[in-house]
Amino acid sequence: MGDKTGIAVLLIDLGFYKHNTFARIDENGGFFVSRLKGKVDPLIIRNNRTCRGRSIDIVGKKVSEVIDDLQRQVIDADVEVEFNRRKYKGKQKRDVKQFRMVAIYNAEEKKYHTYITNIPTDRLDAEDIAVLYSARWEIELIFKELKSRYGIDILPFSNPHIIEALLWVGILTLIISRRVYLLVYSANLENAPRYTHLRWATIFAEKAHRLLDAILDYSGIDPDLMELFDVYQSQALDPNVNRKRLMDEWRT
Repeated sequence: MGDKTGIAVLLIDLGFYKHNTFARIDENGGFFVSRLKGKVDPLIIRNNRTCRGRSIDIVGKKVSEVIDDLQRQVIDADVEVEFNRRKYKGKQKRDVKQFRMVAIYNAEEKKYHTYITNIPTDRLDAEDIAVLYSARWEIELIFKELKSRYGIDILPFSNPHIIEALLWVGILTLIISRRVYLLVYSANLENAPRYTHLRWATIFAEKAHRLLDAILDYSGIDPDLMELFDVYQSQALDPNVNRKRLMDEWRT
């Protein structure tokens, strides 16, 4: 499997696919993994995995020339791509860079899932590259949970200290949520697959006040009605009260 220690990897969405960006990551000592963009057709310059029997020689050919004729579960090769460097003093030069291409055949979809990376073969196997990239979806779900359930999608403030504090509130809420999630998950392993993170986040957010009451009670803190009234009085203030609204003219 190779030595997997000491790697920090950027998992890049296709919306941010740029060979220039990949080159800069590589040249600054970083690592990345991205799906290979559909229209990109790199030149194969080295085969990193030897196949037994009569296999098609892929070296010296474009990916599009061989991908439909291969009968391999895994393709692991070094490829060469051409791209434009960023403009410098009004000039832009064409450059060539070598990266690693990994393709894993998906039997259900009957096609290859193809990735481009600079992680060397002695650090991660081809199959591990695909597994690693699949973690990007888990990251997407975490951000979706933070935005939709823990309030970081709309931060109606301009003060950077307040914004940072609210971001930390969302992150800490997520951490607490996951700790409680693991307790519930572990207590009902028979139905464990049904505890999806997004549904759990909804239930946790809806019942969070009851958990807070239990924690305060355990800590010997008994907030009185006036403290609760002060919370309502401060938190119910609309920070955007002076913003013009569509219905304002209709109400006058």
